[in-house]
Amino acid sequence: MLKEAMFYEKLDDLKVQCNLCNHRCKIAEGKTGICRVRQNREGVLYSLIYSTVSSEAVDPIEKKPLFHFYPGTLAYSLGTIGCNFRCKHCQNWTISQVNIDEAMSVEITPEQAVDRALATGCRSIAWTYNEPTIWYEYTYDSAKLAKEAGLATVYVTNGYITPEALRQIAPYLDAFRVDIKAFTEEFYHKIAGAKLKPVLDSAKLARELGMHVEVVYLVIPTLNDSRKELEEVSAWIYENLGDDTPVHFTRFHPYYQLQDLPSTPVETIEMAHEIASDAGLKFVYIGNVFGHMYEDTFCPKCGKMLIKRGGFDVEENHITHENKCEYCGESIPIFD
Repeated sequence: MLKEAMFYEKLDDLKVQCNLCNHRCKIAEGKTGICRVRQNREGVLYSLIYSTVSSEAVDPIEKKPLFHFYPGTLAYSLGTIGCNFRCKHCQNWTISQVNIDEAMSVEITPEQAVDRALATGCRSIAWTYNEPTIWYEYTYDSAKLAKEAGLATVYVTNGYITPEALRQIAPYLDAFRVDIKAFTEEFYHKIAGAKLKPVLDSAKLARELGMHVEVVYLVIPTLNDSRKELEEVSAWIYENLGDDTPVHFTRFHPYYQLQDLPSTPVETIEMAHEIASDAGLKFVYIGNVFGHMYEDTFCPKCGKMLIKRGGFDVEENHITHENKCEYCGESIPIFD
């Protein structure tokens, strides 16, 4: 479904500049931006994917992964088509790296999405699976309706949204689950087709705007797994997002265009956990290693296990309704 885009300006010769993501594409008449879903038609920029849904599911919120945001609840999860990154290891490339006419989709209006979330007993709506920023008009309209209905809202994002777009949706967006894919510009250029700095800036801004922020760092052998880089990203998170920011170091498995690389050794993921903990981060998690003890949440003061997880299920929760450790009374930053 076509809808005139938000965040663009008209230029000479029927060109436009899209200001939704930090590529800030200048788009000639008849062309699309890097995302392939925002098109200039006679000097007017349109979203080609308003209410176009490629993926719909009811997921545990822990699958996003969000561990400190309504733990143990369900998230009504929607994805569309396209992306503004070109990640060589994308797990959802069949929807993110294809043209609109190459993927199966259905139309779900914002009103229908909210109704379905409520009908399935979900606590939140998450825009996920591919980059939600490129779906901005739809997510913005949906988020406003979701908040009116008492639902929490989530972006699972690469963090490339512009400051102006993030500020506008901020009153209606509760959680910003952001990927920091590496801590070098070289990685972002070669592997993702983007830049690192805008991602860091948006993560900081989301925190400043009052959103709940959790970070995922996928550890890829030879590309972003050096001790130095892990130390640098851990220090940056501590200094800029705060010591109570949940950070997930997740294990890479060969996929898409990076099938020549091995899976990440568990020892490397454990090294990342140790480095981040030593840097002062209180809530560091290991992902894609089923059954690992660092899937669980521990009290940073007394060390007791507070939330025990089995896969994406919460099996035990020892955090009180006042968001305190049941054992020692330490305040635990849980969005609940």
